[in-house]
Amino acid sequence: MPGLLGTILTLTMLIFTALSVTREIERGTMENLLSMPIDPVEIMLGKITPYIVIGFLQATLIVAAAVFLFQVPMLGNIGLLAALTTLFIATNLAVGYTFSTLAQNQLQAVQMAMMYFLPNLLLSGFLFPYAGMPAWARWVGEALPLTHFVRIVRAIMLKGATLFTLQFDVAALAGLMLIAMTIAVLRFRRTLD
Repeated sequence: MPGLLGTILTLTMLIFTALSVTREIERGTMENLLSMPIDPVEIMLGKITPYIVIGFLQATLIVAAAVFLFQVPMLGNIGLLAALTTLFIATNLAVGYTFSTLAQNQLQAVQMAMMYFLPNLLLSGFLFPYAGMPAWARWVGEALPLTHFVRIVRAIMLKGATLFTLQFDVAALAGLMLIAMTIAVLRFRRTLD
């Protein structure tokens, strides 16, 4: 159940944002955004912020179902789980936004999101034990946000882990988010030119 939280968030957040910029371009409303005196970073933050709220509501429902319906213990700090879930949501939104700047249309954006989602699903330790994977699969898995988030959620909910014990996975998530946001902003600027 803790791993399901990350899987559902990954799928929905990727799809939401992968469609955002391509939808604006296809509908012709991107010109309205471009005529406003705002930077590409501000456009990106404006598009991502509502999805962070939606993702946080999804996460709340999933955690509530895990605790109250399935009696999954919550041994750790709920505030820490909320903060790191928000970081994970922002990471996936940045990746989805990057896909939306790379894609030419909505179909390509969804295809990119699905091609990214499948390795996340298979190599994160959600479906198969991470330690039992070949070394190459573990290396690829380390570059995926879901791998780190599955570890974080399991450690907080089932072991009562603290931020100190999760520092490697938190740093990896933050690094992946910064890389994805940088690529998205640079690609978006290129798209505008």
